[in-house]
Amino acid sequence: MDPLAPLLDLADVAPALSAAREQVDAALRHRALRRHGGPVAAEASLRAAVASAALEGHGHDLEMVRAGTVTDPVLQGALRVAEGVGGLVDLWPRAPRQALARLHMLAARGVVPDPDLGRLASGADRIDALAHLVAGNDRTPPLLLAAIVHAELLTLRPFAGPAGIVARAAARLTLIGRGLDPRGLLALEVGHLSREPEYVGASGAYATGTPDGVRSWLRHYATAVEAAASELTVISDEVLSSA
Repeated sequence: MDPLAPLLDLADVAPALSAAREQVDAALRHRALRRHGGPVAAEASLRAAVASAALEGHGHDLEMVRAGTVTDPVLQGALRVAEGVGGLVDLWPRAPRQALARLHMLAARGVVPDPDLGRLASGADRIDALAHLVAGNDRTPPLLLAAIVHAELLTLRPFAGPAGIVARAAARLTLIGRGLDPRGLLALEVGHLSREPEYVGASGAYATGTPDGVRSWLRHYATAVEAAASELTVISDEVLSSA
């Protein structure tokens, strides 16, 4: 049985996730992806990294980042994570804790002392429970599982430094590995940043552990996914027009 299935019974959650999935599927059918998937993926990855750093309080102009003039270590960590996610897709469902440690090493280098890289600072028992939920889980719908992974890691902040970057990357790993976004084209971080007050409020509501709090987070997550699907369409249009 899917241990997260009861969450789909919360009011409006299942329809919201279903609608978000439909928008993702539509965005992934864009004709630019047939021949120009590489440039689209590169641009989506860049925007995701910049947005993830901004959600950690380190906002930077996209064009300045593109030009390579920003040396902020938090941003650089987000860029390393965006580049390294693809190499952790196979590891994530087999050894989630190891994958999280590697994500933290990428995200926090130059931000926290080297001995703290990849080491849990708190929440070991709950991280074990999350790892058990992720490992080999082919039952939970991908969007639901990614949302819970993201929220749990935001709540726990189990690593020192930019733990939110790790949380967002783990959610992305889930969507890639479970086949909803196999090429890593969804810049979900952009969706979260576009509704940042809601993102912060909904994650705080989730942390209360109440049904209403969890519902609030899942509704936000569905909305962020829709925004990311729209962003993918924009990127695809831009790449196609410049090809």
